[in-house]
Amino acid sequence: MKFTLSWLKTHLDTAASLDDIAYALTDLGLEVEGIHDPASKLKAFTLAKVVHAEQHPDADRLRVCRVMTDEGEKQIVCGAPNAREGITVVLCKPGDYVPGIDTTLGVGKIRGVESLGMMASERELELSEEHDGIIELPSGEVGDRFVDWLAANAPDKVDPMIHIKITPNRPDALGVRGIARDLAARGLGTLKPLVVEPVAGAFPNPITVRTGTPACPLFMGRVIRGVTNGPSPAWLQARLTAIGLRPISVLVDITNFFTFDLNRPLHVFDAAKIAGDLVVRDAREGESLLALDDKTYALRPGMVVIADDNGIESLGGIMGGEASGCTEATTDVYLEAAFFDPIVTATTGRALKINSDARYRFERGIDPAFTADGMELATRMILDLCGGEASEVQMAGAVPDTARAYALDTDRVVSLVGMDIPADEQRATLTALGFRLEGDMAHVPSWRPDVLGEADLVEEIARVASLTKLQGTPLARPAPGVPRPILTPLQTREKMARRTLAALGYNECVTYSFINAGDAALFGGGADAVRVENPISSEMTHLRPDLLPGLLRAAARNQARGFQDLALFEVGPAFTGGEPGEQVIQATGLLVGATAARDPHRSRRASDVFDAKADAEAVLNALGAPARVQITRKVDGWWHPGRSGAIGLGPNRLATFGEVHPRILAALDIKGPAVAFTIQIANIPLPKVKTPTRPALALSDLQAVERDFAFVVDSKVEALTLVNAAAGADKALIDEVRVFDEFASDAQKAEGKKSLALTVRLQPTAATLTDKDIEAVSANILEKVAKVGGSLRT
Repeated sequence: MKFTLSWLKTHLDTAASLDDIAYALTDLGLEVEGIHDPASKLKAFTLAKVVHAEQHPDADRLRVCRVMTDEGEKQIVCGAPNAREGITVVLCKPGDYVPGIDTTLGVGKIRGVESLGMMASERELELSEEHDGIIELPSGEVGDRFVDWLAANAPDKVDPMIHIKITPNRPDALGVRGIARDLAARGLGTLKPLVVEPVAGAFPNPITVRTGTPACPLFMGRVIRGVTNGPSPAWLQARLTAIGLRPISVLVDITNFFTFDLNRPLHVFDAAKIAGDLVVRDAREGESLLALDDKTYALRPGMVVIADDNGIESLGGIMGGEASGCTEATTDVYLEAAFFDPIVTATTGRALKINSDARYRFERGIDPAFTADGMELATRMILDLCGGEASEVQMAGAVPDTARAYALDTDRVVSLVGMDIPADEQRATLTALGFRLEGDMAHVPSWRPDVLGEADLVEEIARVASLTKLQGTPLARPAPGVPRPILTPLQTREKMARRTLAALGYNECVTYSFINAGDAALFGGGADAVRVENPISSEMTHLRPDLLPGLLRAAARNQARGFQDLALFEVGPAFTGGEPGEQVIQATGLLVGATAARDPHRSRRASDVFDAKADAEAVLNALGAPARVQITRKVDGWWHPGRSGAIGLGPNRLATFGEVHPRILAALDIKGPAVAFTIQIANIPLPKVKTPTRPALALSDLQAVERDFAFVVDSKVEALTLVNAAAGADKALIDEVRVFDEFASDAQKAEGKKSLALTVRLQPTAATLTDKDIEAVSANILEKVAKVGGSLRT
């Protein structure tokens, strides 16, 4: 948003300096991106007078001038055709920097004649593109500063231009008056009243309009006949030129002026080119528009257009059409002021790739209640500058109801922001910003669509008071003793999971929570419940159902760059739905490639399911999971059905580990097998005793006993089945059961059998074991294993 200082002062009665205004704007949240101050480049130049001019002895187009300056009479060689005796000029002395030619002057000789300076043209001082001759001033005394003469006689030439950055939540600041309102609330002046004098209709409106789409709830229009369209007056051209707009004609310039002055986009049609009445409707398939930028746009259903009997004349809220545009021959105009839906306007502009000042404002939300006033003010200016007479105003639709109010709790400024602002000052601030206070209720003005709650009232108060006044206050000292934990158990476990995985040699990844629909479907997701309404790209359309897709994509990118051996992990949320609470925290690790680098000791091998199982168990142990868990084959479809397992406590699944299904690897372009594990952190039971200290270490000083058993079982029986059976023989005495051998002779293979050897460790706690005790436990082990089909090998 660009505006000049003099433009700002048409709404703000202030004596504040440019620096004070710039500082206040940034402090209010309207960040100043730049200031163009022409006067800063002209302060060195002074006025002088040519007292004598004669032809250069060696050049037909040069004249040698004697110039009276504040330092006495100087000789200057000049090539301007209007250099003559008696004129007052602008003098650039040796040592002065001339911006238009990007040069610092020095004493020079031109065709053998010494020249002690230069008499400047407007282009050389960057005042305009005029370069036909040097500047001739109608008044001024020798030695006066040129910048002071401009300030008194041509203030537009030295009017500073301010460029501010507008955040999307502040559409009211897209008009100079909205900016002035903020500055007035800060105390940098007084907001001047905006006087709206309705223009009485001199005749009935000959053009009827109706709106047939909810995307345009309000449309107002009137005909002004007998206008004269031509160049705008100098003041209007100067304001538009100063902010980078090209003056076109007085009718078009007036609409541009109101767009920036009051944030009220308008449009003028040539009334003679309108066939019949106007209708605001949705575009139809196959329709197109030749717009004012000389481009033809193919329209789609859902886009808002303004049409007459001949077809589409304008694209609502974005740009007018060439067919009904105003020219110098225009004598009758139809002035439009409307309100268009921000979302529809933004969607249309994005689809057609049209960026206009009107679209920029409508898609952020202009003031719908100001539509009628904007119409009257624009009508008055057209009559003043173009003449003519206006018809009655016709309104189609109604002004959208934006009325809302929120309770003003003056104590919340302290609790939310930490600033102690008196209640009277808070109420005065809101009143200055346009809020209407009734008791403890603050009614939001129609031009502030961003204020949507009580916290926003606090934000406005603190913003105007200046957050720079916020002073740091130390926290109260805690009460004596051990403080209560700050982190929740789940947060503590997330932290521990990260530390454990990093200690195991994994590298942490932080991937997006959004993935594409195809990847989501591979892992049981992709439903409409987790689809993002407005994705930032086609690769981020759905919430992730699992952390594995992101890690596998990261592995594929690393493999494409030559990194084949990878150990990656991530701790974060996965989503089962789109509602609050429909998410789980997972810790997922992924191993791709080998376990070690190539070496002469042949220690390199491919990562397998047992690596994933061991790491999963290590993390579970660090997170406090019980030591005795069940491992089953019930896994999801993206795991290899024969090389994966689930760790759980009954129906409560704690983790899943194994090889990733080859179908998934092929779909995600992963080379070679990959093993992984996923831990459901929230499913791990919390300890029954919730104390900050660890339980006492329990060690037995009695001798442990180990016994080996070799069983013959069916070849399809899993080793875990035998381990669980043996461990259940005496849960108090048996400390550990582990497999140390698997063997199958040719005869056993023919019978579909195999041999599994187990080591059972017995750890007494009350008394040393006797042979009788050991034999009793051994008999129980044989009995338990026999129930699952195992017999002692002979």
